[in-house]
Amino acid sequence: MRATDVLIDGLGRVSENVHAVLSGLEPEVLNRAPAPGANTIAWLVWHLTRVQDAQVADVAGADEVWVSAGWAERFDLPFSPADTGYGHSTDEVARVVVDDAGLLRDYYDATHAVSVDYIAALTDSDLDRIVDTNWDPPVTLGVRLVSVVDDDAQHVGQAAYLRGLFG
Repeated sequence: MRATDVLIDGLGRVSENVHAVLSGLEPEVLNRAPAPGANTIAWLVWHLTRVQDAQVADVAGADEVWVSAGWAERFDLPFSPADTGYGHSTDEVARVVVDDAGLLRDYYDATHAVSVDYIAALTDSDLDRIVDTNWDPPVTLGVRLVSVVDDDAQHVGQAAYLRGLFG
């Protein structure tokens, strides 16, 4: 098995969980916070997708699906198109309101497809390319992609917990 196959498998598991979390979800549950200032399922899925989209686009030297495929306009959120949710305040989290779980799912699916296509075209040696020198040691492409899978898995797990909590 190639290392890229492992990354694709990891993203595939995230995809399955995103679909399970969003399946049949009503807007009231999608946008409900378990406590004041806490994350909602809508914010968690939007954020994990935005992070994947932005990170993969950056290392691929490509445009983000969020902007290039018109998702920013469809969501019509009160943020800059470059916003991924990183560092959002509780007020900003509350502004991510999505009335259709299908919209979140479709944006995730579009991002997932681009991500998998990009990773499938890589060789194992491509994963050694340095993509960020702001860290010590510098971050390789492989490490960045593992970070994306890890971050997405954590956030979709949080969303699944909320779905279970709300019944």
